[in-house]
Amino acid sequence: MRALFVFLKTIRWQDVIDILINSYILFRIYVLFHQTSAFRVIIGIAILWVAQKVAISLGLVITSWVLQAIIAVAAIIIIVVFRNELRTVLQVHNLRSFLWGSPARTIETPEEIIAKAVTQMGKKRIGALLVFPGREDIAELVHGGIPWNGKVSQEMIISIFWPNNPVHDGAIIIDGDIIKEVGVLLPLSQRPDLPTFYGTRHRAALGLAERSDALVIVVSEERGRISIAKNGDIRAVPGADEIKEELHAHSKPFAQEEPESYKRRATLKTVLAGFASLVIITSIWFGFTRSKDVIMSLDVPIEFVNRPQDLEILDARPTQVRVHVSGASALLRTLRPQQVSVQVDLSQATEGRNVLAITQDNVYLPPGVLLNRIEPHFIEVILDRLIVKEVTVQADWEGHLDDNLLMSKVEVFPSKISIIGGKSILKDIKTIYTIPIRLDTIKSSGEVTVPLILAPASIKLAPGMPEKVKVKYTITKRTSQVLDKKGFNVNHWKEKTELKRSYNKMLQPEIAL
Repeated sequence: MRALFVFLKTIRWQDVIDILINSYILFRIYVLFHQTSAFRVIIGIAILWVAQKVAISLGLVITSWVLQAIIAVAAIIIIVVFRNELRTVLQVHNLRSFLWGSPARTIETPEEIIAKAVTQMGKKRIGALLVFPGREDIAELVHGGIPWNGKVSQEMIISIFWPNNPVHDGAIIIDGDIIKEVGVLLPLSQRPDLPTFYGTRHRAALGLAERSDALVIVVSEERGRISIAKNGDIRAVPGADEIKEELHAHSKPFAQEEPESYKRRATLKTVLAGFASLVIITSIWFGFTRSKDVIMSLDVPIEFVNRPQDLEILDARPTQVRVHVSGASALLRTLRPQQVSVQVDLSQATEGRNVLAITQDNVYLPPGVLLNRIEPHFIEVILDRLIVKEVTVQADWEGHLDDNLLMSKVEVFPSKISIIGGKSILKDIKTIYTIPIRLDTIKSSGEVTVPLILAPASIKLAPGMPEKVKVKYTITKRTSQVLDKKGFNVNHWKEKTELKRSYNKMLQPEIAL
C-alpha cells in the first residue's frame, strides 16, 4: 500500500491531463470508425504495433523491422483504399458533432436496398428475376440454383444480373437480408391469356406465383418495366415506393427501430470502449514514462541562478556534472542533453569560497525520466565583491613611424575611466589600454577614436563611461638622425627631456592581469 501511495505521489497533474486527452482521442476514433471497414484494418495495425514492441523487447531485430514496414504500408492502404469511408466520417457539419456524440447512422432495410437496386436495373434495362419465399417451401418447385449466401446490397444484386454474367439469366432467392441462391430456374406458367410481350422471365415469375405463396419481382430487359407476381397474378409497379410496400406486406420488415435490449447493449459497448481506451492509454503512458529498463549518463553544464548583484563568480569547480538517469528505452532514445539542466541557487552564497551541495532538487528532467545519481555531489564556487575603480587610459601603439617623423606628444581623452569588477581582480589593475594603433599609417598630427580593451572579460565599464576614447597625437619632422626604434630623437639636447618622458610613458610595461 505504501509503494502504491509513493507511486501515486509521483504522478503530476500534467500526467493525468495527458492520459485523459489521449484516452478521449482513442475513444473518438472508435466511435467514428467502428462501423466502417477501415476500423478492422486499424485494429490490425494496432495489433502489429504491439507485436513490434514485443519483438523489440525480445531483441528480434529483423522481425521488428519487418513489422515496422508492414505498419507503414498498412497506414498507406487505409488512406488509399478506404478514402471514401474516411471522407464520409470526417465530413461533418460542425466541430461539435466531430468531438462529441455518435455519428448519425443511416440504416437501410433490405426492402429499401432491393427497391433501389430493382429501380436502377429498370432504368438501365437490365433483366432480373428476384424470388422472396413465403411460408411454403419452394425447394421442390425450383432447381439448378447455385448456393450464394451473400448479404443483400444494391451493388451485389446489379452485378449478379449484369449482362454476360454466367448466372444473369436465372433467378435469385432472397431470404430476409441474405441472397441464398443464384442462377435458379423457375417453372413456367402455361396460361394462354398472357400478353405477347411477356417473355420467359415473366412466365417464370408467374409460374412460381401460381404454385406457391412466394413473391417474385421481374424486370423486363426490353422495356425496363418492373412487375410483381404473387398469388397467381402479375402486375406492373410504377416505382420504388410501391416495391417497398409490396415487400413489407409480404413479410415483416427486416430492420425496424432498435429494441431496448439492443440499445442497452450498444450503450454498454460504448462504455466498455471508453474504459478500454483509458486502460490502453494508461498502459502506454506507464510503459513510456515509468519503466526503468535503461540507464543513461549525461554530462550537463551547471547553470548558476539568483547570483547577488554585488558579487562576481571568479571560479567554479567543476563546471559540469554527470547525471545518471533511467527510463524506458523508447523515451531515452529521444532524450537530448539540452532537455536536462542542473541549476545551482547562489542567493545564499557569500563573498569568498562557497561549497554547495547538488541534490535532486537542482536537476530538471523531462517527464518520465528518473534521476539515479549525480557525480559529484558538491561544487566549489568562489565569489568576489564588485567594486568601482578609476584607472588610467593609455594608447597602445604598434608598427613604426617613417624615418623622418617623430611623435612629440600624445593625449588621451578621457585620460581616466571607472570600471567595475571583482575586488581581487581590480586590485592590481591600474591601466586600461586601447586597441593597438598602427604607427605606419600616421603621416601628420591628428586624432583617432579607438575602443578600449577590457581584460579579463569579467571587467565592465561603469555606467556613463564611454566605450571608445579619443587619442590626439602631435607629429614633428625629425631634426637628428639618432633615432630609437619607435622613431623618437632621444639625443637632441632641446627635445631630450620632454621626449624621454613621453617615451618612458609610452613604453611603460603592461601590468599582468
